[in-house]
Amino acid sequence: MTAYAIPRRRSLPAAVFGMLVLIASESMLFAAFIASYFYLRFHNVHWPPAGVPKPALVVPIVMLGVLVTTSVPMQLASRAVLAGRLAATRAFLAAALFVQAGYFAYEVVDFRDQLHRFDASAGSYGSIYYTLLGADHAHVALGILFDLWLLGKLARGLTRYRAHATQAVTWYWHAVNLITVAVVGTLLSARA
Repeated sequence: MTAYAIPRRRSLPAAVFGMLVLIASESMLFAAFIASYFYLRFHNVHWPPAGVPKPALVVPIVMLGVLVTTSVPMQLASRAVLAGRLAATRAFLAAALFVQAGYFAYEVVDFRDQLHRFDASAGSYGSIYYTLLGADHAHVALGILFDLWLLGKLARGLTRYRAHATQAVTWYWHAVNLITVAVVGTLLSARA
């Protein structure tokens, strides 16, 4: 099937539709987390509380930019798979995975270091801060697992199912990147 392009459908493939339903539910979950954050923020006199450092500004923004750029190779992989270009699809997925894994590795170490600076159970700020950040990191980890699974499937060739899976995983990463923008923006609002 690699010799010709995957024919376009008039309706959404089940994989893409299922992923959009997952994205919608996860978006609502993060909307609830962010609403909780701002509810707690506006009902506390000191935010963050005394003794808790304000979130850093430059590194989170740079790391956010790094993660968001992975939407480009993911989108290119989605287009390449529709054109039946298996090698290009794999290359774009591998490039995105490399950057995403680097982002995740840095963020896990940073998360651990932050836990040493202030405790998650010290109050409402620590609780919602680590909940938002941890949930976002979990979604990045899941995306990395999706990438690995997809690259494993594509190692055996291109099928319509794998093409649809590529599109679905691309949608997932676009959503994770948007959610990460919202989470980082929310957490950095404590600097104001």
